[in-house]
Amino acid sequence: MSLVKTSPIIAIATGNGNAGVGIVRISGEEEDVKALFQKMFPGKEIKPRYAELLPIRDTQGQILDTGIVIYFRAPFSYTGESVLELQVHGGRVLLNWIVQEVLIFGKEFGLRQALPGEFTERAFLNGKIDLVQAEAVADLIEANSRNAAKAASRSLTGEFSNKVNALNDALINLRVEVEAILDFPEEEIDFLSEYQSQEKLEDIQNRLESVLDSARQGEILRDGLRVALVGETNVGKSSLLNYLAGEEIAIVSDIAGTTRDKIQTDLIISGVPFHFVDTAGIRETEDRIEQIGIERTKQEISKADVILEIRDIRDQQNKNKDSMQTALKMIKGKDVPIITVLNKVDLISTPLPNTKDVSRGTIIETSAVTGKGMQELKSELLKLAGFSENQSIYMARERHIHNLLNVKESLKRAASYLNSTSPQLELFAEELRGASDELGEITGKISSDDLLGKIFSGFCIGK
Repeated sequence: MSLVKTSPIIAIATGNGNAGVGIVRISGEEEDVKALFQKMFPGKEIKPRYAELLPIRDTQGQILDTGIVIYFRAPFSYTGESVLELQVHGGRVLLNWIVQEVLIFGKEFGLRQALPGEFTERAFLNGKIDLVQAEAVADLIEANSRNAAKAASRSLTGEFSNKVNALNDALINLRVEVEAILDFPEEEIDFLSEYQSQEKLEDIQNRLESVLDSARQGEILRDGLRVALVGETNVGKSSLLNYLAGEEIAIVSDIAGTTRDKIQTDLIISGVPFHFVDTAGIRETEDRIEQIGIERTKQEISKADVILEIRDIRDQQNKNKDSMQTALKMIKGKDVPIITVLNKVDLISTPLPNTKDVSRGTIIETSAVTGKGMQELKSELLKLAGFSENQSIYMARERHIHNLLNVKESLKRAASYLNSTSPQLELFAEELRGASDELGEITGKISSDDLLGKIFSGFCIGK
């Protein structure tokens, strides 16, 4: 039986556009779904998990289509409620027509159009999936590479949740032990030695780091890395971006200052998404429009995860060095990696001396004409992303990383209370409780209506 009493809902469960097959999904209380079935198919017996080919009629009895009808009785369904699915031909006009007719059939039962993500929200509220798995449904649908799809699938099957729950169980067990000491002080038990609390806390911290590493990789697979191409005018930033993209998406010209606004493109490199931003060249200029472009370049630098500082390999004097250094100072203290790209290597006949005399970051010589150094550049970007094909990565979101980092800080404070000259067990237990709550927020054991609304409103209708 469903844990939540709700009105029945209906939506098209398949994607936009025409297709060979389309699915209309209805979810609600058992008595409502059964009554709706009888109105749509009078005289027919409703059988759970039984596929039957039936005519789909409008409220006037006219046949709209013939399709397969399947009834899933609660709780053995996606939502945990009783679900009726109509599998018909996938023309969008037909599907919308069927939905409108079924809404008329179900008006007396309160049948209404589903909100975005409402089927999955009901699955969460009825305990069919946790919040991480619910988010993974959307991530699997939106995956832009096989690696992203695999990571989302791992989260959907509970791999990420299991890791989080195991950490939480360990925290709760440790907290139970310390609170037993606080509740029975007359026992005079040496908490540190009796329960090996220091070793247990260190083990939890190590396991947390492993979960955090995999989650960070999952976040990169989902959201990608933002890479800003910056440099002086006419050093080949646009040509470099065009080569990486495999098409001309940026204007290439010998005229300095051609790129006056940012140009963005999304690329997948070995299954990892990167968001490249080609920015206006940085130089001293009196051109007001170009100045605006340069200011936007500085904004992109401040938001980037990686900086590609593009230089013309022939010009090591760096005429606009002061302007570049001013812009790059914006990321000082942010620990943003910089790859220095010495471009246009095809224009020199012999290697120039001291081309790699650059003080910061990795240096790669490239040519957007011959492709020299491009594979090395891609490899370096993947290295900075920290991506490994052999690592078991599960899909994660920014909120998951935020919670895990909060857990890390709580455990640091807990360790300091435990290792003080006189262990402060009350404060130690409180930090463990806070860490446990943060983990509970990840899986939805502790959640607010605002958080749930934000998550499920991002789903498509019918999911």
